[in-house]
Amino acid sequence: MRKAWPVIAALAAALAFPLLFQSNAYLLNVGTIVLIFAITGSSWNLLGGYAGQPSFGHAAFFGVGAYAFAIAFPEGGAWTVPGLLVGGLAAALIALPIGLLVFRLRGPYFALSMLAFAEILRLVAQNWTSVTGGASGFMLNPTLSSKIAHYYLALAALAAILIITARMAASRPGFYFLAVREDQDVAEALGVNTVAYKMLALLVSAFFTGVAGAIYANYFAYFEPNVVFSIVEISLATYLIAVLGGMGTVAGPLVGSLVLTSMGEVLRVFTGTGNVLFYGVLIVVVVLFMPDGVVGMARQLAQRRRSRAGS
Repeated sequence: MRKAWPVIAALAAALAFPLLFQSNAYLLNVGTIVLIFAITGSSWNLLGGYAGQPSFGHAAFFGVGAYAFAIAFPEGGAWTVPGLLVGGLAAALIALPIGLLVFRLRGPYFALSMLAFAEILRLVAQNWTSVTGGASGFMLNPTLSSKIAHYYLALAALAAILIITARMAASRPGFYFLAVREDQDVAEALGVNTVAYKMLALLVSAFFTGVAGAIYANYFAYFEPNVVFSIVEISLATYLIAVLGGMGTVAGPLVGSLVLTSMGEVLRVFTGTGNVLFYGVLIVVVVLFMPDGVVGMARQLAQRRRSRAGS
């Protein structure tokens, strides 16, 4: 029961946040963005943190989800939730052939191939003017008038991916993910169908990243290819959120999104595009001093404190 208290407290705080700050549009906006990127970070974490297949191209699924939602349901309204599912399914369908191709590669080659696919899709969206609106972007009619409704929509999607991640991590697929992450050759020798389990992780990851992209499109009601397929603002930020919070942990991406998005908002106000430099510096700091992320470091400190108390 003691382990459940942090989860209960976090859920209570998340549910109460929009009610406490409903008069502050800026804080509601930041809170919604934190949740959207927590979804993408958690989705990436399932593939990169648990299954050991780091990707630099999750913007591909984010952008596809955004465009699928906008094209299928430009009016939104009562179709908002089905539209989010369409965005997720479209991203998963795109991920299927991509996975069959790039899972022949390993390590940095896989990560860079994913980045290349994201860039290809950005160029397609930028030049397929008749469908996507091209470089001018895509404008939707307002689908939900309440910022609080958008917030709870994102919170529900985040809760879904966190629950799925926790359940999968504690079940047979999670153990196979770890086996693939630690040593794919040994896993194959033991009879694990590594391609099937990597595909499972990719499809679930792509689905929820697509849902996050659809929520983003629904929330802002306008987007363009250079935003939703952005390597820096989407792919790199998603990677950093998972690494900063703690890869291979359920809560890590939520913590990473809270820290990175909040700091990014502050730096964007004061430095403009200088926040890109911040991403680069943060990568170096995390790799050198916090390889297990914030959650991992907190666990290590807690274990040391318990060991000292026991001795």
